[in-house]
Amino acid sequence: MVREITRDIKQLDCAKKNLTLAITTLNHLHMLVGGVDTLKSLTQKRFYGEIALPLQAISEVMTHFENYTDIPQVKNLSDQVKQIHVELAEQITHDFKEAFSGSNKTTIPNKQLAQACLVVSILDPKVKRDLLKWFIDLQLQEYHHLFNETEDTAWLDKIDKRYAWLKRHLLEFEDRLGNMFPQNWEVSEQIAVQFCHITREELSKIMAKRKNEIDVKLLLYAIQKTSAFENLLSRRFTGVTLSEDCAKSEGSRHVKQADLTADTLDERDMDLNSSPFHGLIGKCFIPHLQIYIDSVDRNLSDLIDRFVMDQKQSIPTEATETQAAILPSCPDLFVFYKKSMIQCNQLDRGQTMLSLAKVFQKYLHEYSEKLLMSNLPKIETQTLGASMQNFTKDLQKISTSGLIHNFSSLLKEGEVTRFTKDEQTKICYVLTTAEYCLETTQQLQDKLKEKIDPSLADQIDFSKGQDDFHKVISNCIQILVQDLENACEPALTAMSKIQWQNFDTVGDQSPYITAITTHLKNDSSYNQG
Repeated sequence: MVREITRDIKQLDCAKKNLTLAITTLNHLHMLVGGVDTLKSLTQKRFYGEIALPLQAISEVMTHFENYTDIPQVKNLSDQVKQIHVELAEQITHDFKEAFSGSNKTTIPNKQLAQACLVVSILDPKVKRDLLKWFIDLQLQEYHHLFNETEDTAWLDKIDKRYAWLKRHLLEFEDRLGNMFPQNWEVSEQIAVQFCHITREELSKIMAKRKNEIDVKLLLYAIQKTSAFENLLSRRFTGVTLSEDCAKSEGSRHVKQADLTADTLDERDMDLNSSPFHGLIGKCFIPHLQIYIDSVDRNLSDLIDRFVMDQKQSIPTEATETQAAILPSCPDLFVFYKKSMIQCNQLDRGQTMLSLAKVFQKYLHEYSEKLLMSNLPKIETQTLGASMQNFTKDLQKISTSGLIHNFSSLLKEGEVTRFTKDEQTKICYVLTTAEYCLETTQQLQDKLKEKIDPSLADQIDFSKGQDDFHKVISNCIQILVQDLENACEPALTAMSKIQWQNFDTVGDQSPYITAITTHLKNDSSYNQG
C-alpha cells in the first residue's frame, strides 16, 4: 500500500517537473521570439544603449536551446540571433571608422560610441580585439610619421622625445575619449603596450643600420631614459593586458639579494622592477651591450695604470686605528666593481652579466700581478751566503777562550742586510691587501651568481683570481719568515760552533741568545702592529 501511494507521488513529482520545464521553455521561447524582433528594430535604429541588456538576455536564453537546433523553428531563431551579432559587429565597426574619419574628427559622438562599446563587450571577443587593434593603430599613426627612421628624431640622442610624445598623447586621449571605452578594456594601457612594441622594433632596426655610430655614452643615455619610461608605465598601469607568460618570465628574474663583505650593495640600487613593463622596450639594447662591456674593460685598464703610478709616487705608512692596513687602491677597485655590477644588473642579467664577470676576473689578476706581486722586495741570498761563509771562517780561527769575548764583534761582522722598516711596511700592506681581496672576491662571486640568470650561474668562477691572492699571501709570509731567518742565521751559526765542553762555569745570557730574542721580539711586535 505504501509503495502504491509513493508511486503515485513520484509520478506527480515527475509530471510537475516536466510541466515546469515545459513552461520555462515556452517562456524562453516567447522571450526569444519577441527579443529577436526587438533587437532587429533597435539595431537598425542604432539604439545601442537599449540593445545591450536584451542582447545579453537573449544570448543567455539561446544557450538553453543549444540541444534543440535540430528543430527547424529553433534553428531559425538561432540563425537570426547569430546574424544580429554579425550585423552589430559590422555596424559598430563602421560607426567607429566613420566617426574617426578626417571630416568627422571634431564631432565624435562619444555617448553613442560608448553605448556601442557595451554591446561589443557582449559580442564575440574577436570583435573587440579587431576594433581595438584598428583604433590603437589609428592612435599611433602620428607616432609612426614623426619618428620614422628617416627622421632626425628617430635616433637615440632624441629618444626622450618618443616617450614625451606618448605621455602627451595619452593625456589628450584620456581627456577627449577616455570615457568612451569601458574601464576594463584598459585602452590607455593597450595603447602604451603597442607603443612599446613598435618602439622596440623600430629602435632595433635603426641601431642595426647605424651600429657604428653608437658609443657607450649614447647607449647608456638611451637605456637610462628607456628604463625611467618603463618605470613610469609600471606605476601608471597594472600590466593586466600583457600576457601572463611575459609577467612570469620577468618576475622570475627578481632574485634574492645579499651583501658584499667589502662593500655592501645598496638593495635599492640593485632592485629590478618586476613589472611586466620592465624590458618591454629595453630588450632591443641587449645585442649592443658589448659596447658597455668594452667600456668597462678600458676604464679598468686605465684604473689599474693609475693605481700603479700612484703607488710608485707614495710610500705606505703604518696603519692607524682609523686607517685600514691595506693599499688604498684596493677599496677603490671594488667600489668600481660595485658600481659596474649595479649598472649591469639594471641592463641585462644574461650574457652581459657573464661578460662583466669575466672582465672582473681579468683585472683581479692584473691587480694581483701589477699592484701586489710586483711590489714585493727581493731577498739577496747570494750576499747572505758569502757573508755567512766568511763569518764561519773567522769563527774557526778564534780560540775557545777568546770566543765569548769576541762574540759580539763577530755577530756584527756576520750580520746580513735586512729589509728596511719601509720595506717591511710594504710587505705587510701587500699581505693584508691580498687577504682583503681574497675574502671580497669570494663575496663578489657569490653576489654575481645570485644576480645572473640562474642558467648561467655555474659559469661564474673566480677560483683563478683567488689562487692569485693565495699566491701573494704565501709569498709575503715566505719573504717575512726568510728575512727573520737571515737575521738570526749569524747567531745560530755561532752557537753551533761553540765547543761547550770547554766551559766550566755558567755565565750571563749569551750574546747569540740576546741577538735572536731581539730579532724575534722586533719582528713579531711589528708584524702584529
